[in-house]
Amino acid sequence: MSAASLTQGAHAALMMCDPTRKVAATRALQTAWDAGRAVAGEEAAAVPVPVPGRPARPRLVPPRVLPKRGLGSREGRAALIHALCHIEFNAINLGLDAVYRFRGLPPAYYGDWLRVAAEEALHFELLQAHLASLGYAYGDFDAHDGLWEMACETAHDVVARMALVPRVLEARGLDVTPGLMERLAAAGDARAVEILTIILRDEKGHVAVGSRWYRYACAARGLEPGATFKALIARHMKGRLKGPFHWEARREAGFSDDEMTFLEGLDA
Repeated sequence: MSAASLTQGAHAALMMCDPTRKVAATRALQTAWDAGRAVAGEEAAAVPVPVPGRPARPRLVPPRVLPKRGLGSREGRAALIHALCHIEFNAINLGLDAVYRFRGLPPAYYGDWLRVAAEEALHFELLQAHLASLGYAYGDFDAHDGLWEMACETAHDVVARMALVPRVLEARGLDVTPGLMERLAAAGDARAVEILTIILRDEKGHVAVGSRWYRYACAARGLEPGATFKALIARHMKGRLKGPFHWEARREAGFSDDEMTFLEGLDA
C-alpha cells in the first residue's frame, strides 16, 4: 500500500453507505496499519464531509420528536438497542474521520483512532445481531444526527474535536450505561447487559484516547487544557452539560478532579 493509503483508505471507509462494507473496510485498514502497509503521509487538506456514508435508513429526525419507550416490551427494548446501534455506527464514522481529517500528528494518534474505529465496528455488530434476535434491523426506528453535527462543527480544529466529541458527547455513555444495564437486567435481557459490559469497558479507553490527544494538541499550541475545555464548552455547548456524571469511569478516562468539579457545576 502506498504512503497515501491511510488517508485514502480512511476516507473511502468513511464514505461507504453499507454498514457491512464499512465495518470490513475499517478492520482492513487497521490491519494494514498494524502490519506497516499503510502510512500517514502529508497530503492536501481534508475535504468537508457534511454527510458521511450511511444507509438510507434510519430516518434522521430531531431528538425531541423521538418517542419515549419503556423496556417492558420487546419493541421497547429493540428501540433502545437500535438507538445504541445508531450511536456505534456514528462512532465508526467519527473514528475514521479523526484519522482522515487531521494531518501531521504522531503515528500513535492514527493507530489509536484506527483501533477506536475498529472497536466501534465490533460494538455495532454485537448490537445489530442482538437487534436481529429481537426481530428488528438497523433502520427500523428513527434516530437523530447529533454526533455527526458536532463532528462538522469541530472539523476545523483537532483541539475542539478531541475536547467535544470523545470528552463530551461520547463520554456521556460512561455516565448513562450503568443505569441502562440495570434497566435491561430488570427487563430480563441478559445478552444486552453482556454487550453493554463490553462497550462500557472499551468506551473508557476511547474517551481516554480523546483525553490524551486533547492534551497533546493543547500542548502543541501552548494552550492550558482546563481553561480551553471550559471555553469550548461555553462556546459549543452553551455552557451546560447534563449530569449526573460517573466520576470513577471519567477519572479512568483521563478527567481531572478539577474538570469533574467544573462539570458538576454545569449541571447545577
